[in-house]
Amino acid sequence: MARPQVVLITKTDCHLCADARDAVGRVTASLGLEWTEQRVDDDPELRDRYAEEIPVVLVDGIQRDFWKIDESRLQRVLQRAMAQ
Repeated sequence: MARPQVVLITKTDCHLCADARDAVGRVTASLGLEWTEQRVDDDPELRDRYAEEIPVVLVDGIQRDFWKIDESRLQRVLQRAMAQ
């Protein structure tokens, strides 16, 4: 079973980011996966790329959701990635 890489891109003082952390945490925990967080505050390239879309969820480097994270969609994406 594949282990997809899940990255949540956030920024400081972002109320949507707090909700996204909770959502990503719930979904990944239910599937036994880990996730990481990257802040655009620490990376000018990320800030330029995602400035208007924060928070952003990447799965294996592909943007899968932004702003309000849809837990059902994220779970489906991760289950498909794990089945490959």
